[in-house]
Amino acid sequence: MTPRAFFRLSIMATGLTLVVILLGAWVRLEDAGLGCPDWPGCYGMLLGVPQTEEAIQAANEAYPERPVHVGKAWKEMIHRYAAGVLGLLVFALAVMAVRRRHSPGQPVKLPLFLALLIIAQSVLGMWTVTWLLKPLVVTLHLLGGMTTLALLWWLTLRQGRTLLPQPTAALEMLRPWALVVLALVVLQIALGGWVSTNYAALACTDFPRCGGQWIPQADYSEAFVLWHGLGVDYEFGVLDHPARVAIHFAHRIGAVVVAAAVIALAVAAWRRAAGSIAGTIALVMVALLVLQWGLGIANVLMSLPLSIAVAHNGGAALLLLSVIALYHSLRPLPAGAGR
Repeated sequence: MTPRAFFRLSIMATGLTLVVILLGAWVRLEDAGLGCPDWPGCYGMLLGVPQTEEAIQAANEAYPERPVHVGKAWKEMIHRYAAGVLGLLVFALAVMAVRRRHSPGQPVKLPLFLALLIIAQSVLGMWTVTWLLKPLVVTLHLLGGMTTLALLWWLTLRQGRTLLPQPTAALEMLRPWALVVLALVVLQIALGGWVSTNYAALACTDFPRCGGQWIPQADYSEAFVLWHGLGVDYEFGVLDHPARVAIHFAHRIGAVVVAAAVIALAVAAWRRAAGSIAGTIALVMVALLVLQWGLGIANVLMSLPLSIAVAHNGGAALLLLSVIALYHSLRPLPAGAGR
């Protein structure tokens, strides 16, 4: 077991996490989140889904409230299988980290935390189904996926830290601002998840106005109530239109705030380090920001086409990774750190 093997495995896990996030968005947007009414199997089957006439009849008798939809069931199971493989990769990283714990510079705490996070994600995935797509749980599941992606990316970056030059004093001064931008991006992703899980993406169907108004009538008192109880089927949402407008409009305001923060940070980094790795990452951040805006506007004006909506989720993940990469370039660890 070599540092190179650990590094390659962390890259694989990071890439697969991004795929799992995209598959999760695909499942959600295809209204397949309850394609399997049980967990971890699908109508009692761990491998495959009911497809024969006899199997479908038996499944429908066992779950009369959720008749079999073969296409949706397969979409849900594909997501679960990919998440399962990701779990195995993360556990492998944890085992490798423990075995190499005496090697200089080998991270141990972070891989072990990631293993615990994967377990927590599995529990949230189960509750997503058994609690019938409760918005709070589904949003936390999304944030858990993004957190897994971010930490695996950080783990990967730390393995290649010796390839980066030491930041200048002027660049190091940007570290607190990078953390602020990171927090804003995470908050905006949470808002985006809340939009999706409450089916509010098309609460406003025009842009830049919402319902023909610059400041639409909205119900903010109901929009962000986190707990509406158990035993409620949240598929397709339970909020009325004014509450969905409030969620959608809050996400738009958040997009403006994040855009201003990302551009300000990118300009500051570019001025201090044009031509360096930090300057290049700053340009990538701005490019991803512009892409996200374009995808978000297209979602509204084109009534949420599947490919663009999934890409919008992916764009959010990539923007998150770019901000983390910039922060990493401002704060390289000395050799032997990272435990």
